[in-house]
Amino acid sequence: MAPGLTNDPGRFDDAAEATRLVRGGLTRTGFEETAEAIFPTSGYVYASAAEAEAAFAGDTKRFIYSRYGNPTVAMFEERLRLLEGAEACMATASGMAAVFASMASYLACGDRVVASRALFGSCSVILTEILPRLGVETELVDGTNLDQWAEALKTPANAVFLESPSNPGLQIVDVAAVAAMAHEVDALVIIDNVFATPVLQRPLELGADVVVYSATKHIDGQGRVLGGAVLGTQKYVDDHLMPFLRHTGPSMSPFNAWTLVKGMETLRLRVDASCASASLLASKLDGHTKLSAMHYPGHASHPQHDLAMSQMSKGGTVLAVDIDGDKDATFRFLDGLRLFDISNNLGDSKSLATHPATTTHRRLGVDGREAVGIGESMVRLSIGLEDGEELLADVLAALDEV
Repeated sequence: MAPGLTNDPGRFDDAAEATRLVRGGLTRTGFEETAEAIFPTSGYVYASAAEAEAAFAGDTKRFIYSRYGNPTVAMFEERLRLLEGAEACMATASGMAAVFASMASYLACGDRVVASRALFGSCSVILTEILPRLGVETELVDGTNLDQWAEALKTPANAVFLESPSNPGLQIVDVAAVAAMAHEVDALVIIDNVFATPVLQRPLELGADVVVYSATKHIDGQGRVLGGAVLGTQKYVDDHLMPFLRHTGPSMSPFNAWTLVKGMETLRLRVDASCASASLLASKLDGHTKLSAMHYPGHASHPQHDLAMSQMSKGGTVLAVDIDGDKDATFRFLDGLRLFDISNNLGDSKSLATHPATTTHRRLGVDGREAVGIGESMVRLSIGLEDGEELLADVLAALDEV
């Protein structure tokens, strides 16, 4: 712990989840403030030239430069580390910075990645466009098909990347089975756990090595700031992630870190409330005559419901529906919503509706979207904290416009 801060953040290692969410990583200055402090500083000073030399040599543990570390950012990292049960955590400026850093810090020219095909649009761009330009080979598989994973991993691979549930179609990957296959060939298993959130799914316990988050989503959950995080072993962070982040600079701002720390205090409460409303909508929308499909892992109609519920404690805050009609009919549904806002974000306290084909997954192209089941009639619904019955009424009224 850095000089000037009191309280050992590690004392909450064995605390209950609710306690970790409120007090994990809490450090106080000499003023003994109740709320966590914000340290909006870029640099730090030294009592002597020798002290500065020792700091840069790594002989003393202290903050050097806020691109390397900051007291407020460190509080966020420690709180999330405790929640996830990881050895180490590093924050980034955004979720996509976390996704890219998790792989770019570890992979080198000539390496190979196997990834599930059903991914957020920008994740697909990283895997199919950016990493190949750096000499990294990527093979995409149907994440739900263990035979395809097994076949792809017959060829040496350095890393595996997946989302479960996937964005936006909510496909489920058998994380434990894929991790076991990957570890047989010494591949690092990286999972984007955004949809499940750290309170609904524990990827490290399922066999994953690295977990990434867009903290912009549920961790903030109120549409205020951007942020990301990467969690893994201390060795992975020390040997790969930390040098990469320090020298490429996608650092989180102290204000954003403070906002995310405060957001974590209510994370469980918000996620549980949104899950309850999402489950309500799924139960009422299943089989609706204006829908050709409804996708929600927590509902028995989901083809991987049993697997989802073996990995997750609840069905999540997001569901997707396929309107029984064309793009125009789908837009009439979206425009008919009054309580849901049309937005490309998710995990917010406000309920949001997204048309992936024309927004978040537009760049995949028609063939790329068809390969992962994203048609022009799909709508992603991120369920917020409004009254569940009123959200249901809003969706049903908008379906009348189809």
